[in-house]
Amino acid sequence: MQTPPWRGNGIGRMMGSMAFLLRPPRPADAAPLAALHVETWRQTYAGLMPAETFGADMLRSRRRLWDRALNDPRADMRIRLAEAGGQLIGFAWSDDAVGNTGTRPPRDLQLYALYVDALHHGGGAGQALLDAVLGDEPAVLWVAKENSRAVAFYRRNGFVADGTEQVEPTAPNVTDIRMVR
Repeated sequence: MQTPPWRGNGIGRMMGSMAFLLRPPRPADAAPLAALHVETWRQTYAGLMPAETFGADMLRSRRRLWDRALNDPRADMRIRLAEAGGQLIGFAWSDDAVGNTGTRPPRDLQLYALYVDALHHGGGAGQALLDAVLGDEPAVLWVAKENSRAVAFYRRNGFVADGTEQVEPTAPNVTDIRMVR
């Protein structure tokens, strides 16, 4: 498989008339990354989760998560950011798989997060981010069954639902399905 031209550190790609850049994160990215994380969750899960879910508590929680991850990254952690016009527009994170259903995960690599601001959907940033953190390696991921756009995206990238589902403990209206490739 040919290496995508945007993979790596700081190589850009055109997105329509706007270029985006993929790059590894820096510790200083924790605050804007936390804000993007909350905003993309709000865009993705509005109507499935109460509006107050996306408030100050979630922002503080995401900030702690990203402070830890960016200041003390583990060797197997793969994180890439997409930015356009100097603003973060998306991020992806993969790492060793953890079995959260009480069984051994079906793959050793897991995609934990892939979010792109809705204003930039369809412009290639999501695909570039996925390629940067997974390449074409076998992997597992969990996605909200109700998120048909994301499910279709992962199917186009070779993932299939394996029949395993779980209800999000903090969001009883969200059922996650496990997809593997």
